[in-house]
Amino acid sequence: MLKVVWGTWRAERVGDAAIHRLQQERLGRLVRHARTASPYYRRLYQGLPPRVSDPLLLPPVGKRDLMAHFDEWVTDPDVTLAGLERDFLPDLSLVGSPYLGRYHVFTTSGTTGEPAILLHDRESWRVMHVVSRLRARRSIAMRNLVPQLRRRGIRSAVLFATGGHYGGVVLTESTRRRSAFLARRVRVFSVLRPVAELVEELNGFQPTFIGGYPSALALLAAEQRAGRLWISPLRATSTGETMTATTRRAIETALGCPVIEGYGASEVPALAVQCALGSLHVNTDWYLLEPVDERYQPVPAGTLSHTVLVTNLANRVQPVIRYDLGDRVELAATRCPCGSALPTVKVEGRTNDVLAFELPDGRVVRVLPLALGTVIEETPGVRRFQAIRTAPTTLTIRLEPTPGADPATVWSAVTERLEGFLASHGAAAVCVERATEPPFADPRSGKFRQVWSV
Repeated sequence: MLKVVWGTWRAERVGDAAIHRLQQERLGRLVRHARTASPYYRRLYQGLPPRVSDPLLLPPVGKRDLMAHFDEWVTDPDVTLAGLERDFLPDLSLVGSPYLGRYHVFTTSGTTGEPAILLHDRESWRVMHVVSRLRARRSIAMRNLVPQLRRRGIRSAVLFATGGHYGGVVLTESTRRRSAFLARRVRVFSVLRPVAELVEELNGFQPTFIGGYPSALALLAAEQRAGRLWISPLRATSTGETMTATTRRAIETALGCPVIEGYGASEVPALAVQCALGSLHVNTDWYLLEPVDERYQPVPAGTLSHTVLVTNLANRVQPVIRYDLGDRVELAATRCPCGSALPTVKVEGRTNDVLAFELPDGRVVRVLPLALGTVIEETPGVRRFQAIRTAPTTLTIRLEPTPGADPATVWSAVTERLEGFLASHGAAAVCVERATEPPFADPRSGKFRQVWSV
């Protein structure tokens, strides 16, 4: 742990050349390990030089292909997809606990809609925590919060979808498992709950720290402005979706605290952290980020990419090397004035809409995209989906069942789950319709959106 802390602290103070050498060394070791221990990468890297430290020599990989070869992808033969799906993932009491006593597990669908299961070994887990905490100090000085924390105490609330081994929930539950004190002071608030219940629970908990997707924080800001929510957190954190300047101002004004943004994914959890000047700094000592065009060729700084390839230099159990994350990003051409040697990035990233249904009785019911998406993607037999509010009381679903699943059975299950979810939010009048076309990416941007309004 001390070695990781020292190396992470020192990397902020060295020049670009030193960070580049560190990347090459770590990438070289990762590639050698992957070729030795992962049958998938051994086959993929056939014909490459014995030693590789330049990422451009390595072919990109995608979620669909990796998941199709899961048992060959992982480097521990004790880990199998069948074993995870049989012994671990269905048991929600195990969320936040290590699989086989040594691996933390995330499940995700991501922006492409393809489901994935990601494992992190001890080194990757340690790096994620050290990097996110050490670099976050550039966002806001904790010493400024100490007097208020002494008076009010630490109470941390995170807003995520529950019911699975999702990244934010796994991280939070792992923290809660450390002690009874943390279990009382740190809580997950499910965005699957009706907004009124969520507001009531948060009013009772009175968090000093709050975090979640921007859409969830924006919904809380609206409840705070309406006078139904009355919390006064000292800091809010957001991740997982693109945050616009307008959304940030609305949240900060309503909640009365700064919003600290992070950028990451289950594959690369601590990819970038915001500094005090509002820039997202890429943690290039532990993660590689390569903005590329449609042909996976590098694009220069100052140019918006078609997609981005990422590499986790710390994870050995499930190597993520030049992985197509699907986001559009732009690296800054100049260094941030904050003084950090780490490059900064702007992220177009993931955008989903809060759906507002205007009911016949005059009420407006707002549903979080994360909550709605979770209800659909957790239905057995769903491979990909898109949910679009096409009219004030109409929700249209584009659905792609998993191979071998009966489409009629899957659609019936999706309809039943959605109708129950909407009814629990007071929106039973919303009609759920199935689109004739399957899910597809936007033909202009190439992005795969999951939940939005037209």
